[in-house]
Amino acid sequence: MLFWNLDRLSYDPVGFFLLLIVRLVAVAAAISVHEASHALVADRQGDPTPRSMGRLTLNPLAHLDPLGTLLLFLVGFGWGKPVPVNVAYFRGRPLAGMARVAFAGPLAGLITAGVVSIPMRFLNLPVDNEFLVMLFVWLFGFNIILSIFNLIPIPPLDGFHVLLGLLPPRTAFNLSRYESYGPPVLILIILLDNFTGTGFLWRALGPAVNFFSRLYLGGDIF
Repeated sequence: MLFWNLDRLSYDPVGFFLLLIVRLVAVAAAISVHEASHALVADRQGDPTPRSMGRLTLNPLAHLDPLGTLLLFLVGFGWGKPVPVNVAYFRGRPLAGMARVAFAGPLAGLITAGVVSIPMRFLNLPVDNEFLVMLFVWLFGFNIILSIFNLIPIPPLDGFHVLLGLLPPRTAFNLSRYESYGPPVLILIILLDNFTGTGFLWRALGPAVNFFSRLYLGGDIF
């Protein structure tokens, strides 16, 4: 069930413009939290690179990639500016440190969704305000989707680096040699999902997305 029935929202020109604004705010906020969390964890492990590149901030201008943001609106897939990290500065095992950096982004998104869910579930929001409804739904939903999607263990997604940090060093080294094949494989999967109409990607991610929706809101939001 939907937490709020989005079918009732108007899609006249004003409503459509409001939806664009809401999506931009949600995308900017989620990507900024995601990338800033990568930067923060790298910084805490001794790497000065993210700080020197101005990435220890929630300012969206530091994290949004123009092409990646545009594609998010056009095809539902995009990216932010990758946070530059130098594992040579890390204290401890580089692969374990990189796994912590990678996991920080999705974890921060899930925590943000939890914070957003508090007023959605427990406060008496003016649900007749279409802009407010859309804003909370998109902030909540996009943070969860971005987090779950990035945990797929295919490079260059965060899940791949998390996986490398969990594997024995020799196995991780052997797997890392295939990292360059990841981006075309990921793009192929997304294109197939978008143009075949099968929705297999959502069927794979949907249960995890709705798990957090039920956990935070008590029901499916999608």
